[in-house]
Amino acid sequence: MDTKVLAGLPLLGVGTILLLWTTLSMDSVGPLHLGIAAVAAVGLAVGSLLVGTSVEGRSV
Repeated sequence: MDTKVLAGLPLLGVGTILLLWTTLSMDSVGPLHLGIAAVAAVGLAVGSLLVGTSVEGRSV
C-alpha cells in the first residue's frame, strides 16, 4: 500500500465515526457538536484527498 493510502484511511475512518456520532447523539445544535462535525468534515476531506491522489500521476 502507498503511504498516502495508509495515512488517508484512518482519517476517513475517524472522520466517519465522528460524523455519525455527532449526528446520532445530537439532541440540539450546540457549539461542541458543530466543532466536532467541522473537525470530522475536515478529516474526511483530507483523507479522501490523500487516498484519491495516491495513484502515480494524480495531483491536486
